[in-house]
Amino acid sequence: MVNTRYLVRLGVVGHVGRFAAVDGSCYARGARVICRTARGLEVGEVLAATRRSDQAADGDVIRKLTVEDELLLARLDKHRDEAFQACRQLIRERNLPATLLDVEHLFDGRSLYFYFLGNVTPEVEELTDELAATYEAKVQFNQFVDTLTAGCGPGCGTEEATGQGCLTGGCATCVVAQACDARGSGA
Repeated sequence: MVNTRYLVRLGVVGHVGRFAAVDGSCYARGARVICRTARGLEVGEVLAATRRSDQAADGDVIRKLTVEDELLLARLDKHRDEAFQACRQLIRERNLPATLLDVEHLFDGRSLYFYFLGNVTPEVEELTDELAATYEAKVQFNQFVDTLTAGCGPGCGTEEATGQGCLTGGCATCVVAQACDARGSGA
């Protein structure tokens, strides 16, 4: 029987949760995967398979990371680094009693998290809201996220596909996912 539950480490703080593989694929320890969590789409690392299916899953493993995903991650990392530097600068300029530890930009591009040491004052919250508005790429990434989660349109992944970006066989995201599946990337 194929094990479809995994312990996956996510995020900057290294949260470990139980995730179910939506397609039943097998993932090796160390595989980088895209997971759907309560926060959104995140990149995680498979730590181990688990046989415990009696406990609720914390989310789903959607698929293994692709080359295209790595390019998107590089872009997100650039935005994250810019947000980190901007936040540090604003903390200095406003003379706020805050220590910024890290910034995390989720894979779906919809959420930007700032991690501070100690209590967060209302002034720091206001500052992070300003930065989130500047660095969150909701408009640019919404279309990508919708395609990633729902496909490119009617018949996505088939030769009859008519959704955006379709030439034959589905959008680029779907074609890449199918090629990975055909190569057994889940193994």
